[in-house]
Amino acid sequence: MSKHVLITGVAGFLGSHLADALLLRGHRVTGVDNLSMGSTANIAHHFEHPGFRFHQLDILDLDALKQIAGDVQVVVHMAAFKIPRYGHRLDTLQLNTRGTEHALEVARLAGAKFVLASTSDVYGKNANIPFDEEDDSVIGPSAVGRWSYATSKMFDEHLCWGYQEKYGLACTVIRIFGSYGPRHHLSWWGGPQSVFIDLLLKDEPITIHGDGLQTRSFTYVEDTVSGFVAVVERDEANGELFNIGDDREISILGLARLLHGLMGKTGEPELQIIPYDQIAGRRYEDVRRRVPDNTKARRLLGFDPRTSLEIGLERTIAWQRQVRQGQGSLLTTF
Repeated sequence: MSKHVLITGVAGFLGSHLADALLLRGHRVTGVDNLSMGSTANIAHHFEHPGFRFHQLDILDLDALKQIAGDVQVVVHMAAFKIPRYGHRLDTLQLNTRGTEHALEVARLAGAKFVLASTSDVYGKNANIPFDEEDDSVIGPSAVGRWSYATSKMFDEHLCWGYQEKYGLACTVIRIFGSYGPRHHLSWWGGPQSVFIDLLLKDEPITIHGDGLQTRSFTYVEDTVSGFVAVVERDEANGELFNIGDDREISILGLARLLHGLMGKTGEPELQIIPYDQIAGRRYEDVRRRVPDNTKARRLLGFDPRTSLEIGLERTIAWQRQVRQGQGSLLTTF
């Protein structure tokens, strides 16, 4: 059955891909974005689509959000301020928490289902690998600004459960694991793969933060979006929390070497190792390992990431080559 879905952050990486998938499946999409990090280039191909509407507005403007919500049946909240690697702690905390509360309020008034794009970052320094949805959140000290993103997202999750408890709102939380692919920012905002590919295209050393032995799981964007689509469409997802990610684990050094080979380069990649205490001149901590347990998502959503890391990275490399060759305006830095 076709649904009317409101997507916040629709002009961003994940938001635009979700709009693609939902429209393809016959749903209507109303998208909002303030374009501070997103780009209309990501959604311009839908501007003439009869089932798509776009509004340039800020999620902090609650009155404007209320006016455009209309008869939405599902709100997917993707707009967020990400890891404050270079500062921006206050922006991270305020934009994420206030923005989520505004999106929840719109869902409450419309009687809509609410889907929160959260993050695997909330597991923090928990050493229990792979992460189960019931595992504890082990966040580092508040003196380290890097943890403000995880803290804001955990608060957002509590807001969802609070709205569900008080107002009977149907809420679902998705914790994303390392989504990547075309349209990602070519900066640390977009993830290490974006930065590494760009540096390799410029024949520059690959910048590694820490010792490079920290591990991640990387999920191709089509697979990530398939999890969101299943949550939008399935009532059994209501009231649940899901990990959505590929469960293949690779070190950051391993990622650098893999990209080096996929881009046709020989020998060992040239690396620039930067200790955490030298990042932007401030104290920094990182997650040592990050891998999801997808058992619950497979059982309730039929989630099954199908794109291998090699194939996903090859597609991403091809896209970034095109960007560097002819679309310099997309080379956003942060």
